[in-house]
Amino acid sequence: MNELLRWPALNGALLLARGRADGLEHFPNDLRAASRSFWAAAICVPLYSAMVVLSWQQDRWPLDVLRSSVLEAVIFIIGWAGYAVISHAMLQGLGMGERWPRFIIVWNWVNVVQYALLLIATAPGAAGAPGWASETCQLVAQGWALWVEWYAIRLALSVSGLRAAFVMAPDVILGLFLAGLAGT
Repeated sequence: MNELLRWPALNGALLLARGRADGLEHFPNDLRAASRSFWAAAICVPLYSAMVVLSWQQDRWPLDVLRSSVLEAVIFIIGWAGYAVISHAMLQGLGMGERWPRFIIVWNWVNVVQYALLLIATAPGAAGAPGWASETCQLVAQGWALWVEWYAIRLALSVSGLRAAFVMAPDVILGLFLAGLAGT
């Protein structure tokens, strides 16, 4: 764990997940750092893959595992890159384009925390926990993950809670749409 905390952006995301605004200090506002922050997606690939496998284990394995795995990979890429593109255009339209680099860095690294939360919440159901316990874990993790993203957006853009929710909405909508395509 100490090794992970040497990554300032991940440390910042963990602080934000605990409601600590000082986590924002770990994120610069420059395009070069923004482009490097997409490495957070690579960290999330095994977390996402584990969630998918645990979900299949809990519900049922797809008939064509290879096809379903490719579909999940495409959905992951579209979801991640799609929101980055949408948010860039959105912030430009809102007159906050100069804030996008820090915003996207924060969003990328907060995703690592979100995926970790969601993976942890998937484990009880996969381990055979009663439905109510598994669903409670899922609900708490989903709520926390949404809150962390909203909180991070609010701080990164220095906007009101309502405006942060507005900026976050396309990410949630895109995620729900893609989950529907995947049948999850």
